[in-house]
Amino acid sequence: MSDVPVIFDRRSVRRHRDRAATTLAEHDFLFREVAERLADRLDDVKRTFPLALDLGCHGGILAETLAGRGGIKTLIQSDLSEGMARRAGNLAVAADEEALPFAEGRFDLVMSCLSLHWVNDLPGTLLQIRRILKPDGLFLAALFGGGTLKELRASLTDAELAIESGAGVRISPFADVRDAGALLQRAGFALPVVDSDDITVSYSDALRLMADLRGMGESNAVAMRRKSFTRRATMMEAVRLYHERLASTAGETTGRIPATFQVLHMTAWSPDPSQQQPMKPGSGEIDLSEALE
Repeated sequence: MSDVPVIFDRRSVRRHRDRAATTLAEHDFLFREVAERLADRLDDVKRTFPLALDLGCHGGILAETLAGRGGIKTLIQSDLSEGMARRAGNLAVAADEEALPFAEGRFDLVMSCLSLHWVNDLPGTLLQIRRILKPDGLFLAALFGGGTLKELRASLTDAELAIESGAGVRISPFADVRDAGALLQRAGFALPVVDSDDITVSYSDALRLMADLRGMGESNAVAMRRKSFTRRATMMEAVRLYHERLASTAGETTGRIPATFQVLHMTAWSPDPSQQQPMKPGSGEIDLSEALE
């Protein structure tokens, strides 16, 4: 871990989740929507997964959504936050995604819903996930991608430049589809697939959006963020810019503003000799020049 760049303050991530645990039900709509999309993807796999792990369980939302789907008989839940793990109930542990406490080759399935975007050592975490999967075990995950909160990012940056003559890091750096696919291959997964969805949520104003992020435990935890409180003038300017630029795109009649959440979906398998293998170079029976003709 000493050579891993510290992008996120993991203690702050834990603290934000602990704080959000008690009132999560008031702000969990996005977790539930993405959990349902993950469960739908699991339904598409015609296999059963008796022992599964929910990595970053957010109080048990994915467990409620799965409800035995995928032939899951036992679901272990874990979260960086002890408060979130306690909320999840039975078979839940507080565990750091960067130092997984599970035995090698243990799980048939590992799922993660909107948690891995807060990991500093994502390549290392993916490698650990592959190791705790049984051969031919499935990994399904959703995490925020680079297009997430692009509207808020632009408004906060421009407001700080106008009011304070400089901009701090307000929104987390997120991976894109290409990055995620390369990381799965680097971790040794087989048959990796990454795609993305955009989920647009409308709000009455930017302050309500920020309150929801806080209630989700998704407040800014970038290590290089400004530690001081945001000036009121800066915040009000960001709110004004957001509404001025984007209220019309969500509909002139409502005056509501859009917030984009880009969700990357990762699907991959722990390697096994039974899996379909790519053909060796030069083993094709049809000449490329003939196909191009």
